[in-house]
Amino acid sequence: MSHTVLVVDDDPGVLDVLTDMLDDLGCKVVSARSGPDALDRLRQNGNITILITDINMPGMDGHELAELARRVRPELKVLQLSGREPRRGGLPMIRKPFSFEELADTMQRTTGVC
Repeated sequence: MSHTVLVVDDDPGVLDVLTDMLDDLGCKVVSARSGPDALDRLRQNGNITILITDINMPGMDGHELAELARRVRPELKVLQLSGREPRRGGLPMIRKPFSFEELADTMQRTTGVC
């Protein structure tokens, strides 16, 4: 079963690589480059079940995005990405840089899918 994942990162290179990795895992991927853009996509696409967001983004950071996204969709599974930020709020996090295998393992453990 394929799941739709909303991926958010302000770095287009990271966004492209992560999108390709998730596609290779069999996920349908929707991407956004900012928190507000991600919230719009979440409201427009009822198929999104997983949010993967960078923590360090200008304007709305990944912590705020996760909180607001769960208000829109409480059952949303959230995975955060960071190269330097501490984990906060009990949400699972994967450290950048990461390999395809690390992403696959983290997705399986934290979301049970892809």
